[in-house]
Amino acid sequence: MSVPRAAAFARARIRPHALFLIVLTAAVVLRWMALRAYPSGLWFTGDSYFYIGHALNPRPSPTRTTGYSMLLWLLRPAHSLYLIVFIQHVLGIASAVMLYALVRRARLPAWAAVLTTLPVLFDGYQIELEHLFMSESLFTFLLVAGMMALLWGPIGPDRARPTWKQALAAGALLSAATVVRSAGAPLIPVLLVGLLLWRGGWRSAVAFGTAAAVPLLSYGLWFQQVNGTFALTSTDGIFLWGRTANWAACSKIRPPANERDLCLPKQMQAKRIPPGRLDWISTIPPRKRWSTPAKPEANRILRDFAIRAILAQPRAYASDVARGISYTFENRRRPYPNDTTEMLYHFPDRPQIFPGGRGWSGHGGTALGDIILYTNDGTPSQVNLPEAKRMIAYQKHVYLPGPALGVIFIVGAAAVLRRGRPALLAYGTAVTLLVFPIATCDFDYRYVMPVLPFACLAAALAFAPRSGDGPSGAGAVYQWVRTGRQWTRTSRWSGIPGSRRRERDPASAP
Repeated sequence: MSVPRAAAFARARIRPHALFLIVLTAAVVLRWMALRAYPSGLWFTGDSYFYIGHALNPRPSPTRTTGYSMLLWLLRPAHSLYLIVFIQHVLGIASAVMLYALVRRARLPAWAAVLTTLPVLFDGYQIELEHLFMSESLFTFLLVAGMMALLWGPIGPDRARPTWKQALAAGALLSAATVVRSAGAPLIPVLLVGLLLWRGGWRSAVAFGTAAAVPLLSYGLWFQQVNGTFALTSTDGIFLWGRTANWAACSKIRPPANERDLCLPKQMQAKRIPPGRLDWISTIPPRKRWSTPAKPEANRILRDFAIRAILAQPRAYASDVARGISYTFENRRRPYPNDTTEMLYHFPDRPQIFPGGRGWSGHGGTALGDIILYTNDGTPSQVNLPEAKRMIAYQKHVYLPGPALGVIFIVGAAAVLRRGRPALLAYGTAVTLLVFPIATCDFDYRYVMPVLPFACLAAALAFAPRSGDGPSGAGAVYQWVRTGRQWTRTSRWSGIPGSRRRERDPASAP
């Protein structure tokens, strides 16, 4: 192929995506500005130190899955915090690109696909979360990649069900995401059931289940070898206890003798301490009874107590969960679970201070010592003020408000009725990712970020055409905007709805 023909071919391929490329360039510039402002990244107190410590000494932890630490372990030879944050921003951009590709695959126009990606590309809190040494960017990327593998066929023109190869890739990616963050665990049975309900989809379901099971079983066996029990973590009990502690009444639960001391004193219940803070207070009953509630036996007893509380007081539990979900759609950000934690989701104007407590590497020393050992550098927090001030101002004004996310969820629910299984899988993923952490632990603003791509995808599918012969129903809206006129079907017989007027319709042989 000659150079002019190659150039013409490239222009023809790029032209339909020109708008997205412009938007994508702006999103890349924003992340480049964040890298210039905070070249050493940002630290989330506690969690970030945990991940760095386990990258120095890889092992399964009772408190969190350590898939993100495995990525940090792979990157350790570079001794570069800048590289870690750079890769996380690349993962954020890649998630938006996959979302754009899925929406175009659903035969929506470029402007609609670009609109779908805007919350992922430009939300100031999304960009800040990509800059934190946290698992959310990798977790979201793996989930979006898995969903892309699963939905590529069903949302296309032929609406084919996922092949076993696509299901195999999706299962492996979703399983990897669960090893990064255990919040991905409920998605696997949800999507497995969805595949089984597809006509003739049992082969895809078997492939998906097998691919998902192998990494999880391997991690569970590794966890058993180190911690003595087969699991991904052993802290689900203390977190679920915290979810129920503020309203659980022993007079209603009537727990067995070995669980009666787990009810929170009434004076402490009256304070309504958020579970995200309550779980870590040293004076709560579980921490008085056990030196570490992550021990398998302690975890089992705490989980049993919490389940008894939920069954005995379902209305109180549902009310608590609903309250947490409502925080997602408010027009303001609460200082929740406390103002110190919420402020960690904002770009800072000064370098961060590191605690002097014990580090997580298991080699002794402090969290700062672990960071210096990982980087071979004594400056783990840098703030370049001119650029930092710009990022602070940007985040203050550019983000997706809670009510807007609520509208996206409502439109996504309508998509389920119109587009069936593909929209149901996307919307079900968004709902599961939002509700599961709140129902089993507590609300946290960082839990909302992985929800955005799937909620936006489901909402976009509400306007996608149903079949390959042109838009119908809500899909006609975008066609009308694009062409400036009503989309109509043509018929050989005048008088049939959708046909042209008789005097304008050329005659045709039967």
